[in-house]
Amino acid sequence: MKYKIVIATTLLLTIGICIIGYTQSSNKPSTRAQQREQRHIEREKRRATRQAEYEKYIDSIVLARNFQFSPQSMQQQPAGNVRLLNNPNFELSVWGSEVDIFLPYIKGVTPPYYTVMLNYTLPEVSRYVTEQTQEGWLVTFSSSLFSGSDYDFTLEIYTSTGSATLTIGSSWYPDVQYSGAISGLN
Repeated sequence: MKYKIVIATTLLLTIGICIIGYTQSSNKPSTRAQQREQRHIEREKRRATRQAEYEKYIDSIVLARNFQFSPQSMQQQPAGNVRLLNNPNFELSVWGSEVDIFLPYIKGVTPPYYTVMLNYTLPEVSRYVTEQTQEGWLVTFSSSLFSGSDYDFTLEIYTSTGSATLTIGSSWYPDVQYSGAISGLN
């Protein structure tokens, strides 16, 4: 009987020590977990710093009027087919007061519509306005493109992503909208 009490007491003490040791070790994070958390925080800080630098870069090229819009798709509004653009030469470049345009454009008052190329170097444009928005920038300007009617250009630039949407409007034709990316000119 004495041995049973000693064995039971020893067993209870051993179980109690294991439970206390387990609860104490689970309350303290291990060194490895602390290191992993620290690396996680450092990666987040590096990503946030890179994102802030990128947004400053986009802001600076827009304000300096030294940027290029490269379209990846186009669509006649309000509900035309989306056309993918694979030609790397398509662009709208703004540098100082000059604007270079090399873009496909959809003309026609009624179907069948047809595609033409806008290929112009404009020494100046009228009503050039750069306005900061909640998501980035809105750049607008107009030009006759050496023709009898005015074309209105509206470029919405999203600072955080570097993406942009260009809409070319005319009183004669339905609007054409392009989706693409913004980058600085070299």
